[in-house]
Amino acid sequence: MEMLSLARELAENAYPGRGIVIGRSKDKANAVTAYFIMGRSSNSRNRIFSVDGEGIRTEAFDPSKLEDSSLIIYAPVRVSGHRTIVTNGDQTDTIYEGFEKGLTFEQSLRSREFEPDGPNYTPRISGVMQIEDGKYAYAMSILKSNNGNPKGCNRYTYTYENPAAGEGRFIHTYLHDGNPLPSFAGEPKLVEITGDIDEFTSLVWNSLNEENKVSLFVRYIDIATGTYETRIVNKNK
Repeated sequence: MEMLSLARELAENAYPGRGIVIGRSKDKANAVTAYFIMGRSSNSRNRIFSVDGEGIRTEAFDPSKLEDSSLIIYAPVRVSGHRTIVTNGDQTDTIYEGFEKGLTFEQSLRSREFEPDGPNYTPRISGVMQIEDGKYAYAMSILKSNNGNPKGCNRYTYTYENPAAGEGRFIHTYLHDGNPLPSFAGEPKLVEITGDIDEFTSLVWNSLNEENKVSLFVRYIDIATGTYETRIVNKNK
C-alpha cells in the first residue's frame, strides 16, 4: 500500500467530515492520535473541544445558538486503563462501558450502527490504542450503511500490531463533499506521521479546509511510560 501524505489528503479534500488518525511517531517513542471535526451547518460549526478528565468533550461555543445536540455533543476521547478510545460519536461511551464489562472493541460496537441522519447515514468511525508493558497496538472500526441503504449495516474492523515508526492510518466519515455525503470506502489510508506533537498539530490543522474546520485534538503517548501530551485547537475562540 502506498504511503500517502496526510497534509495532501486533507488539503485536497474540502470536506472529509470527521477524521481519526492513529499511528506511531517517527522516533518510535510515541503512540500518536488525532481527531478533527468539520461542519457545514451553523449548528455543527458552533462547537469547541474541551478537556474532560483524561479525555475531551464537544461543547456548544455559543449555547444560545445550539439547535440539536443529539449527534454533535459527545465525548470523542475517553481512557479506560491502558486503552485510549477515540470516536466520532457517543459510541465512545459504548466502547468504554463494553471494556468495563470485559467485551472486546468489536463486541462493544455490535450494539451500534451508523448515525440516523438520512440521507447521509454518517458512518460511525472508532479507534482504540492499547499501550502496556512497552507494547503498542491499535484498532480502527467503521460502521456504515450498505451503500446508502439504511436497511443494512456494514461493519469493518482493522487491527494493527506493533505499528512501524512514522506510519499511521487515517479514516474519515465522508469520501468528499456532496449531497448526500458519500461514506468513506476501503481500508484506513496509510499515512506518514512526522514531527513532534506541535509540528504534527500544526500540519493537520493548517491542512484542513479553512471554511469547514471546527476543532482538532492531538495526543502523543509515551509508549515506555504511558504519560501523554495533548493539544487542542478550536476555531471558535
